[in-house]
Amino acid sequence: MTSQRRGIHLDQSELLCKKGCGFYGNTAWQGLCSKCWREENQRERQKQIQEDWALAERLQREEEEAYASRHQRAQPQPTITPFSKFEERKTKEKSSKVNTVTKFFIPSTKTPPKKDGAPFDAQSSPSPSSSASRHSSLESDHATREFIDFLKPLKSGREIFKQCRAFTESMVYKRDLGADELSECVQDFYQNLSERLHAQFKGSSEHVESIMDEVEKYMMTRLYKEVFCPETTDDEKKDLAIQKRIRALHWVTIEMLCVPVDEEIPEVSDSVVKAITDVIEMDSKRVPKDKLACVTRCSKHIFNAIKVSKKEAASADDFLPTLIYIVLKANPPRLQSNIQYITRFCNPSRLMTGEDGYYFTNLCCAVAFIEKLDGQSLNMSTEEFELYMSGQGSPHWPQATGVPSCSTGSTALSQVHKRLDLLTGLGERQERVLEKARQLESDLIDWTDEVEQKVQSALESCPLETQNPTAATASGTASAASSAIDSDNVENELLPPPLQPQVFAG
Repeated sequence: MTSQRRGIHLDQSELLCKKGCGFYGNTAWQGLCSKCWREENQRERQKQIQEDWALAERLQREEEEAYASRHQRAQPQPTITPFSKFEERKTKEKSSKVNTVTKFFIPSTKTPPKKDGAPFDAQSSPSPSSSASRHSSLESDHATREFIDFLKPLKSGREIFKQCRAFTESMVYKRDLGADELSECVQDFYQNLSERLHAQFKGSSEHVESIMDEVEKYMMTRLYKEVFCPETTDDEKKDLAIQKRIRALHWVTIEMLCVPVDEEIPEVSDSVVKAITDVIEMDSKRVPKDKLACVTRCSKHIFNAIKVSKKEAASADDFLPTLIYIVLKANPPRLQSNIQYITRFCNPSRLMTGEDGYYFTNLCCAVAFIEKLDGQSLNMSTEEFELYMSGQGSPHWPQATGVPSCSTGSTALSQVHKRLDLLTGLGERQERVLEKARQLESDLIDWTDEVEQKVQSALESCPLETQNPTAATASGTASAASSAIDSDNVENELLPPPLQPQVFAG
């Protein structure tokens, strides 16, 4: 009985927010978009605050009643109970949450007038004693200069920079807060600044988005060390867990995932390598927008590989399995931390719509699929899946008796066995070549020693004779005389000298 291969399928509606708002959802937000997630989170938080208030009031009443019963005869004196302090603290927290972000957008009345008249460069440059300079680096300083140059042509550029700088400096002192609280502060700042910019630049949403991109780049470059994988979260633990999971799934082949990619084609293989490089490069970026750009480039390389392999346009059903395969091959560093960082601190409009939001949502789905991957997903038995996961077996090895063979992918397994045999033969040939090279080296050394011995024995048997210098000179003169041109005319040695030309006066 033949079993039909079950591929990985994800309906496009599953990528959207569960609230039906039309934006892309996220598994980190329980399938909601950033807007609905914040609204839901705020409702839960407001409900928790109300419950805390009710509990505090009830405890305070009980304390007051107990205090009154114990001191009926005593003169009543104004006292501050612990519960009244709790109520006062709750009031302060509530008012501070309301005014946390809005205070950055209210012009300060304490600013001296002459400071507003100062040049933009002098005002925007961080002072040596400021908190920002203590936490600055070369990259953050470069981002500050770029942000200043971008804001110079804008009329409200100075005010925007003052607000962003004040917010980033205040965030440095909030590093002890939880990641959700830090994310809420940043998202509130994004929302308030975006609303003010939309009111200022009416009908120019693209211009507002470009400003928000630069704001995100400036702020996140400076706050990266404080907000990326904070100690108050378990992001690092999740990173280690997903890395271990991907290493354990090293045996998963391209055929098991039904990936429509033929890596034998050079262009496809090149696209696969580029996709792996881009998803790994995501960890080296600081700005959420730049990290999303790596995901987008990786996805486009995947679509190109599918298009070249199938010789037709790629579909969404082809994209997700290929993305899962790329993530398994790449095993990107700090994958969960990067996903959480983008989710918490990226401009929310970029995650809810557009190709960046679509590709990022698919990446989150791919990671969630890898975490829940089982034998049924790969069309194999649970026993076989556990055997491979434990490392006691591999689809690349010859199938042992008693272990059911996977009917699908038999052709791929036979090709793998052939390639393993080929690699084994190449290894044996390499060993033979190395052995002959070592033998040739030994023969050359022996030949050199033999030649030296023969030369030495020849010199010993026929030593060179040395003569006296005077005798050598005499013999040299005699030999020169015997080799003269007219050496045969010995009897004519007394010939007259040759005639010399003479000059006569005319």
